[in-house]
Amino acid sequence: MSDGEILRVERLSMRFGGIRALHDVSLGVKCHSITALIGPNGAGKTTLFNCLTGFYRASGGRILFEARGRSTDVLQVLGGPFRAGDFLSPRRFASRLWYKLFGGTHLVNRAGLARTFQNIRLFREMSVLENLLVAQHLWVERGLLAGILNTRGFRRAEEQALEHAFYWLEAVDLVDCANRLAGELSYGQQRRLEIARAMCTRPQLLCLDEPAAGLNPAETAALSRIIRTLRDAHEVTVLLIEHDMGLVMGISDHILVLDHGELIAEGPPAAIRHDPKVIAAYLGADEEELA
Repeated sequence: MSDGEILRVERLSMRFGGIRALHDVSLGVKCHSITALIGPNGAGKTTLFNCLTGFYRASGGRILFEARGRSTDVLQVLGGPFRAGDFLSPRRFASRLWYKLFGGTHLVNRAGLARTFQNIRLFREMSVLENLLVAQHLWVERGLLAGILNTRGFRRAEEQALEHAFYWLEAVDLVDCANRLAGELSYGQQRRLEIARAMCTRPQLLCLDEPAAGLNPAETAALSRIIRTLRDAHEVTVLLIEHDMGLVMGISDHILVLDHGELIAEGPPAAIRHDPKVIAAYLGADEEELA
C-alpha cells in the first residue's frame, strides 16, 4: 500500500452469473480524508461497498485495509473455496478451514471498518440506547459468569458502554431520544442514529451509503457538520456514496467516479466537476457530443 493509505483496492471484479457488476476497479483511500464515490444509478457503487465491507466476496482482485496497527486482506478473512493445492499443505488447509468456519463480516468490522446502509437497518423495536449498546458487543467484556456474579468488572464494563453510547448520542444530537424506540424516530434522526451505531464499533474507516438520501436541506447541513467532525475531531476516514452533489463537492477531499462497473475518473472536486467523462456519464452523452 502507498504511504498514508488506509484502504487499497486492486483490480477488483464482481460477477453475478453472467452480469459483470465491477471490472478491474483499483483505488486508494487516504487516512483521515473524506472520499466520495459517485456515479449514475447502476454504476456499481453499492456493490463495491458490499465487497469492501464483506457482504459480498469479490470474484477477483484484492482489498487491503490498514488499521489498528495491522494489515487485513478482506477477501482472506471472508474465506474462500477449497482448492486442490490446499490439501497438500496442512498449514494452508488449516487456515482455509478456519476462515470458512469463523470468517465473515464481523472480522472486517473488528479490523476497523464500519458502514451504514442505503436502506436504514436499525433494530426498530429496540430503544435508541439499546441500538448503541448492541453495537459494542465486540468491545465490552461481559462474560456469562461475571454477569451472574455481578462482578465489579462487569459493572464497570456496563458503565463504560453506557458512557460511550451517550457520547455518540450527544455527537449526533439524539440524547433526548435515548429511551424512544428507534422505529419511532423521524427519518433524519434514524439516519443520524445509524451513524452513531456504526461509530460505537470504534471504526477507523466509516463507509456511508447515501447518508443524505431523503433529508431536507437543514438535515443535510447537519449531516455535513457531523461528517467533518468525524474526520477532524475523531480522525476517522470517511468513504461515502452520495447523489447530493452539493454535499459531495462541499465536504470531499477526493472523489471517485464509477460508471458501468469501471472507475472512469478520480481527483479533487474542482477537477471532477469539469471532467468530460463524468459529465458524459451523468448526462448520457458521448464525450464528442459534449466537446
